[in-house]
Amino acid sequence: MKKYLLIFATGLLMLGIFSFNDADFFSSMTKVDYIDGTKTLKFTTKLNTTHISQAIKIDPTTAGFDAEVKKYMNANVDVSINGAPKTLTFTGSQVNGESVWVYYEASNVSDISSLKIRNSILIGQFPKQVNILNITYKGTLKTLNFQKGKETSEVSF
Repeated sequence: MKKYLLIFATGLLMLGIFSFNDADFFSSMTKVDYIDGTKTLKFTTKLNTTHISQAIKIDPTTAGFDAEVKKYMNANVDVSINGAPKTLTFTGSQVNGESVWVYYEASNVSDISSLKIRNSILIGQFPKQVNILNITYKGTLKTLNFQKGKETSEVSF
């Protein structure tokens, strides 16, 4: 009997291991830093190169990639500070192998009591997408998670 239980348990373990074999992991990571001297909220987002190029339908080695990333980010990220919408300025992107780094910022930001963010990056293309955002404001770190059905989140300082 113990022999059959051991075989059954081993089978379940192997099934669990192999079930993750072809699973894709869909995520982005955004770091947001408040620069007090310039009153700027700087965003740096790391995306999977293959996933973003599939979403915007352009090869990352072509000249128009940066412009398409800018359009995509403008359509999928919104920020409101203290209840007022803030314009984000795209400052560039950089392809680095399997990752694309995207840079954008909000200027003329004085004090932040509340920060509301909509982040739907890649969620429409990949329903299992999870977007993680770390915000550092005057020494305080807050983390927000975005996923299908929860594309908007708010934090208070």
